[in-house]
Amino acid sequence: MTGKPSRTSSEGQGASLALRRIWRAPAVQALLLQCLAFPLTLLIVFLLARSGAILSYADVALVQGIVACAMTRLRGLAVWWLGIQLVFPLALTGALSLVFELNLPPLLFLGVFLFLLALYWSTFRTQVPYYPSGKWVWNEVDKLLPKGKPLLVIDIGSGLGGFTMEMARRRPESHFVGIELAPLPWLLSFLRARLSASRARFVRGDYDNLDLSNYDAVFAYLSPAPMSALWNKASKEMRPGSILLSYEFLITEKTPDIILMPTGRGAPLYGWHF
Repeated sequence: MTGKPSRTSSEGQGASLALRRIWRAPAVQALLLQCLAFPLTLLIVFLLARSGAILSYADVALVQGIVACAMTRLRGLAVWWLGIQLVFPLALTGALSLVFELNLPPLLFLGVFLFLLALYWSTFRTQVPYYPSGKWVWNEVDKLLPKGKPLLVIDIGSGLGGFTMEMARRRPESHFVGIELAPLPWLLSFLRARLSASRARFVRGDYDNLDLSNYDAVFAYLSPAPMSALWNKASKEMRPGSILLSYEFLITEKTPDIILMPTGRGAPLYGWHF
């Protein structure tokens, strides 16, 4: 007789799925690769010392970074992780040197860590760091949005809220919403809107939980990593007549209908009509 899956089995499957999601996060993989590189670093340092080489702590940190870079390359992580893996042991060594040489209080580093954690809360999972946009792209988006009718527009990864608040000021007949997962940028944008009596609205959450069919336009300034997932979601949910706009980062699955380049230096704005 076949019965329903037990609660214990379901919880076990849920925990297993959560662990797989954590392992797939590049930041977690990079940290584990640093740990795996350490024994090999010790072996290399031992062999160098046996050969007569005199190594400083910075030299050892450099060896650790090189080994971690090699392992990261073999793992196939994105190329920018190579620089992070190389610099991380050197930065850690430098921070420890400051603690001992300048007698800095450990609470200072705890405070910096908590600040960065609040600012980049979701970066390890979403791979989307904080990127502020500028007035050029705001002007171009304003030109592309339809005139003469109220719109509902979502800014994915709204950061400190500059784009969303500026668009709400320019288009008082429309509704502009910013969604941000990191707690500190969301809180600052929420307070900015309240203190300035802006009509912009900011919510904290993951855009993956949104129904994009509710919006006339979607604006995103993310990173290369989530663009395929964004396109998969948008192609399933966005309704005919709506538009998806991405600043700087291209969706490779579909040729953009719009490519706008700034005069001089700057990143392009891409657009897709539905």
